This record gives sequence, C-alpha cells and structure tokens, in this order.
Amino acid sequence: MASSAGHLRPGRYLAFFALIVIVLYALVFLTGNHKPTPKLGIDLQGGTRVTLTARTPDGGQPTRESLNQARQIIERRVNGIGVSGTEVLLDGNNVVITVPGEQGDQAKNLGKTAKLGFRKVVANATQPVVPPQTTTPPPATGTPTSGAPTSGAPSSSAPPASSSAPPSSPAAGGGGAAGALAPQQSTTPAPPSSSATPPPSSQAPAPSDGSVDAQTAQEIQAAKAVRQNKDLIGADGQPNQELVAKAMASLTCAPNAKDPLEGNDDPKLPLVACGDHDTYKYLLEPEFLPGTEIADANSSYNTQNGQWVVNLSFKSEGTKIWADFTTKNVNQQAAFVLDTQVVSAPNIQVAIVDGNTQITGKFTQAEAKDLSDILKYGSLPLSFASSDATTVSATLGLASLQAGLIAGGIGLLVVFIYCLFYYRLLGVLTILSLALSGALVFAVLVLLGRWIGYTLDLAGIAGLIIAIGITADSFVIYFERLKDEIREGRTFRSAVPRGWVRARRTILASDAVSFLAAAILYVIAVGDVQGFAFTLGMSTVLDLVVVYLVTHPLVAMVSTSKNAFLSNPRHLGLGAVQQVGSQRKKSTSVGRANVKEA
Repeated sequence: MASSAGHLRPGRYLAFFALIVIVLYALVFLTGNHKPTPKLGIDLQGGTRVTLTARTPDGGQPTRESLNQARQIIERRVNGIGVSGTEVLLDGNNVVITVPGEQGDQAKNLGKTAKLGFRKVVANATQPVVPPQTTTPPPATGTPTSGAPTSGAPSSSAPPASSSAPPSSPAAGGGGAAGALAPQQSTTPAPPSSSATPPPSSQAPAPSDGSVDAQTAQEIQAAKAVRQNKDLIGADGQPNQELVAKAMASLTCAPNAKDPLEGNDDPKLPLVACGDHDTYKYLLEPEFLPGTEIADANSSYNTQNGQWVVNLSFKSEGTKIWADFTTKNVNQQAAFVLDTQVVSAPNIQVAIVDGNTQITGKFTQAEAKDLSDILKYGSLPLSFASSDATTVSATLGLASLQAGLIAGGIGLLVVFIYCLFYYRLLGVLTILSLALSGALVFAVLVLLGRWIGYTLDLAGIAGLIIAIGITADSFVIYFERLKDEIREGRTFRSAVPRGWVRARRTILASDAVSFLAAAILYVIAVGDVQGFAFTLGMSTVLDLVVVYLVTHPLVAMVSTSKNAFLSNPRHLGLGAVQQVGSQRKKSTSVGRANVKEA
C-alpha cells in the first residue's frame, strides 16, 4: 500500500536538496578561479579549433601509443604559444587543438611533423627548378648542374660562409626555410603557375574509420619508389644519373605543392627533395644524424648577415656524430632537412666539435621562432593532415552565446505559460522546480569545466534546451497521474501518494530511455555531437534528482496544507477532474445501494 503524503516528510527531501545545492555552489566559489563562469567553447567565446588526421605510410591504423605521444608533443607546442585555456585532445584517430581568443592562428601550423634530419648533399646532382611560365633559369653564380656551389647553396644571394655564421657553426647557406615552411602554413590560394594540378592527397577527405585513405597511401609508396630508390646512389657514392633525372622530374617544387613524403620519408634511404625557396632540387644521402639528437633550439637575429637564424645545440651523442661528419667532410655540403624540405644546405668550412650549429634560410622573425619551438619540443611520430580548421571571432562567439540564451529563454517561457494555463498552482511548482533544476545544472557545468575540462558549446546548449522538455515531461506525467486518481473519486490528498507510486515508474522508464540514447550517441559520435549528448544525458540524470527531491515533496506539502486556497483543487487545475470523480463516485454509491436493496 502506498504511503500517505503525511508520512513522506517532504521537509527532509527539500533540506537534502538544499544541502546539495549549497555544497555545489561552495565548490564553485571556493575552488578554481572562484567565479561562477562555465568554460565556454570557441563557438561561444571565439577562438580556433584545428582537427589533425593522422597518416601512416601504409595507410593502416596508427597505434594508440603513437597517437598519445603525438598529442603530448603537440600539447607542449601549444603551451609554447603562451595562451591560457588551450586544449589538445584525442578524438579517435584525430588530434583536436582548441585555442581560445584571437591568438589561435599559430595552432594551424602545430601539426607539422617537424621531422628534422641531417643528410649529406651528393655532389654533381643539384638541379635548378625552372618555373612553368618561363624557360629562363633563375640567376645564379656558378654552374648549377656541374656541382654544389661553394657558398653553401645554389642561390647567388647567399653570403659567403665565413661571413654568415660564427666560426663554431657551419655556413648559413641560402636554404629554403621561408619557401619550404611558409606554403604549408599559408591558407591563400596557390599562384597560377603552380595551382593547375593541385595534389589530390591534400584534398582527399579522411575516411570515417580514421585510417589513411588508399589514394594517399598509394601516393606515399609511389613517391618512395622513385625519390627514395636505394639505387639513386651507387656503391661508389656517385649518383645514377638516369634514376636521379627520373626522380627529379617526378618532384614538383612549388609554394603550395603538397609532398606526399612529408613526415613519411625513410631516413635510411637516399632522398630527392626541394630546397632554396623551392628553386632547387637536391639529391641527398641517407640521414647520418637524426633531429632527436637536438638538445635545444632558439631563434636570434644575426647582425652579420641581417637575417633571423635558428641556433641548435646537440646532445652528447649528436655532438660526437656532428663533429666526426664535419671533420671528414670539409668543403662538402650538409643539408638540414625538415619534413622532406631542405631548410639549409651550407658548405662546411671547418670542423665543428662543440655541438653548436646555426640554421639560416631567409626566415622572418615568426618563422624562425616557430621552427625553433617545433625543433625544441620534438618531432611527431606520425604525419598529420589538417582535416578541419575553424576560426570564430569573439564577436561572433558572443552573438552565438546570446542566440543560445535567447532560445533557451523562449523555450522556458513557453513551458511556463503552458503550465500556468493548464495546471495553475501546480504550474507554479513546475516553474519553481525548473528554476532549481537550472541552478543545479549550472553549478555542475562550472565544476565539470574545472575538473575535467568540459567546454559548453552551441551543441551543448541545444542539449540543455531539449532537456527542458524532458524535465517538464516528468512533471506532466506526474500531474496527469494525479488527475487519473482524482477521476476515480479520490481526494487530492489521497491521490498524491498513489499517483506518485505509479508515475515514478513511467518517469524512470522515460528518463532511462533518454539517458541510454544520449550515452550511445556520446560513444559513437565525435566533435560537437558529443557535447550535445553529454549535456542531454547529464540533464536527464539531474531531472530525476529534481523530481524526487523537489517536485514530489512540494506537491505533497500542498496536498497536506491547511490553507484553503492552496488545497483547493480548482486552484490546482484539478477542478474539472474532481467533478468527474464526484459524479463517478456518486454513480458508484447509487449502484451499490441498488444492489444492496435488490
């Protein structure tokens, strides 16, 4: 038998709910930044979100270990930007970078593999790049096809080695840093001379399972077969002119040309690569010193040649390897190769034994700093393609937040009007319950933003707006069950405990279905849809808390109230059903009397 409303002790339930709210808001104001402000996504506060899709040379699934390592390295790079509130998260096989505010443009370049290696330039195998619109080669000093120039790079603009670098470092040649790095960072269209045939690998969408698409994998393997053929260099150290010519013909050196080998070249094999602002092609020996041997990197301005440079210092093993190489290869070129691009190819003038080296390449200040930061924090174990980059201005984010709040306010207003019109005083209890539910949800959102980094975005606001309907639906189920009990001839006071016992089963089943749907959606979805599913599931759970600890106790208090206004069924929207119940009860009494008389 259902317990009566008087045995419910509603004050205890309400006191317990008040204790929960007090504890939550005490945590809000006493932890973190002590401000009741939820953590907002970039679509609400403005910022940049970049989604990087991992690529593997064979087109298979990247390992979880390599993804976690890549996330940690990218996170160190993001922290180097100096913007608070940045996030780097794994989303399946994607790495999602979120940078709030107006300083997120640098995040678009943080997915560079930054695979740096040191290779020896093969003599008599350097070829100039002839622009498609002209057959006249660029001005140069020396003979480009007969050997490597002694100035450290083919370009005539490169200063002599002795004047462009300190005695302890190799010459600062006219490397192609600006030409090699800037195109990958740029979002402007390619110039007419190089955009006639855009590489399909940069445009192909990432497959749904997170693996590399077959076309990209084929391009990587095809490029390796030609440009990293082990027979490019003979046993005598001389280039195979036929294979070298074929490899160089297959290589496109242009500002916006996408190299399928970027971050996927094999360091144990020779390599044909672009350099000197994409104006020369180099044949390089296998890597003799990996970039992992770099201990530190920083950028500075070289007053001798008026250029920004990147200063490197090697670890102990790297210092030994570099010293041995420079000792044995005086007057030879060493190429600094970053993601298959020759950043600099200086001519070695003297042996370098202290491990301090300098990379020059006509950098701007920003390019020099970006390169030094990337080298300092390490190279990525995987190559990545930017599958999505979104930038939202702070103004647009504020407008989106206002639109979301207005939509939620309109939804609440419609629910309030309907409840007041249909349920009268019970509608007031509904409004009060919704207000307390909103206060509970807000506190939880603020704390989740501090504890697990949850950010509220537009999709999350949509989930909260839908949750208003779910919460109101629980009230409607309860109130309609009360009407059913009163139609059977019971009083409002006796109908409350009976109606609650039956209504809570339906409420539990309804909320369980909603939560299960939200949980499944959260597991199988990615991106913004997960935010929608999270807020929907969270609001569903909190709906049960409010219904059990607030709505039902308040209705029970009204049913036992001695105030004639509060306990009057007409003021509660129950007058019509009470008349039906009275008539049915009267009919039942008459029927029983007739049966007894018979």
